[in-house]
Amino acid sequence: MTQPIVKLLLQSPDPAIRYKTWVGVLGNDPASPEAHSKRLAINSSPAAQALLSERNADGEIPYHPYAKWYGAHWVLACLADLGYPPGDESLKPLIAQSFQWLLGPAHQKNIRLIAGRVRRCASQEGNCLWYALTLGLADDRAAELAARLMKWQWPDGGWNCDKRSEAHNSSFMETLIPLRGLARYAQVSGDPAAARAAQRAADIFLKRDLFRRQSDGGLISQDFVTLHYPAYWHYDILVALKVMMEAGYIEDERCHPALELLAAKRLPDGGFPAEKAYHRMARREVSGFSLYDWGGASIRRMNPYATVDALSVLRAVGRAD
Repeated sequence: MTQPIVKLLLQSPDPAIRYKTWVGVLGNDPASPEAHSKRLAINSSPAAQALLSERNADGEIPYHPYAKWYGAHWVLACLADLGYPPGDESLKPLIAQSFQWLLGPAHQKNIRLIAGRVRRCASQEGNCLWYALTLGLADDRAAELAARLMKWQWPDGGWNCDKRSEAHNSSFMETLIPLRGLARYAQVSGDPAAARAAQRAADIFLKRDLFRRQSDGGLISQDFVTLHYPAYWHYDILVALKVMMEAGYIEDERCHPALELLAAKRLPDGGFPAEKAYHRMARREVSGFSLYDWGGASIRRMNPYATVDALSVLRAVGRAD
């Protein structure tokens, strides 16, 4: 592929963009020496350096792991999504912060069984499971997270933190990230139960074409068809298609409507926008503070992070051109 946009991405000052273009957009072997070299450079990328800039002498980030968007949980999730090279032991204190939070007694008190269903923001456990595996830093605690997610799975295949007793449908936001984590866990561990749980979770989205109501085929939410980067715990078709690609469902015909919507958002220069942002470049006291600007949000300007992900998804179904 020799599109001008691809050449532009390969010349990006951010090695994460260059690596993801080389592997995801151009389809080069991620195990090749050249890909390995490109991936190692992500350690020194502007995003990685900014995200990790607040570590203390113990290697920890001195805030609650879930502090939006600068706590250890979100930093690790963003690093994993960038393609940060696995096995960096300097990240172990951050992984420990996340595990201690999610497996600790205070967190346990938030796990409630109401009307026969566990009400949990399972995106938290799902994200931790996914980035621990993706960053090559998982241990037995990751297996415990996977076991909890499978135990908490609702009858329809997903998860929800809605504490109303009448709530009986899973949440898109609380199901996509656990799907991502369990699919990765199944790939790494070979656990057939995790693979079945991931399949059940995927069906939540596939039977709705990733963005439609089952009742009348209408749009569930405008935010679902608006592109963001990063999406954090939120849902949109770009992150949904990324997860479908990672989990092995991208060729399911029920992904086609979302793929059509994504392709239609391509800009004249060949790139894709991040149409809205969930982060703010503001003082720490403001919820949703980001240490990195992620290329900005605009409906008319190409965002390199959204672009490289969108092109990778489209390439996976032979539509990158």
